[in-house]
Amino acid sequence: MGEALVTALGHGRYQGHSAGSKPIGRINAGALATLARHNLPTEGYSSKSMDAFRDQPIDILISVCDSAGQEPCPVFLGPAIRAHWGVEDPGHLEGTPEEIIAAFDKTFDILKRRVQAMVDLPVEAMSKEAITEELQRIGREIK
Repeated sequence: MGEALVTALGHGRYQGHSAGSKPIGRINAGALATLARHNLPTEGYSSKSMDAFRDQPIDILISVCDSAGQEPCPVFLGPAIRAHWGVEDPGHLEGTPEEIIAAFDKTFDILKRRVQAMVDLPVEAMSKEAITEELQRIGREIK
């Protein structure tokens, strides 16, 4: 969902990519259904490891792994600006269909507010340190 939001809200200024430490080989059906409910593209996504980006320059890397859910955060060794925006992964929740939809929508809404705050930053006029501070603040304060 983050990849779709960064690309959509970034309007060509940002291109989102998503990867993890232990990709499961498919995109979660609940995530795709959530994108469809919010009128975002559902095609072109794939489950991939951070290794897929080993030789690709990454400007900004935002981890969203949820340590409360025991998710391992992927390790990326490049020189990217980094921030952590931990969010609960609704893909691991159990419950009624309505509860699962509500959990996906909650995560989507949090990510949407955070991504919008990020794309609104005047990053071209900011130092790397200032960008990092603002991205960390967004992750802490925007719920």
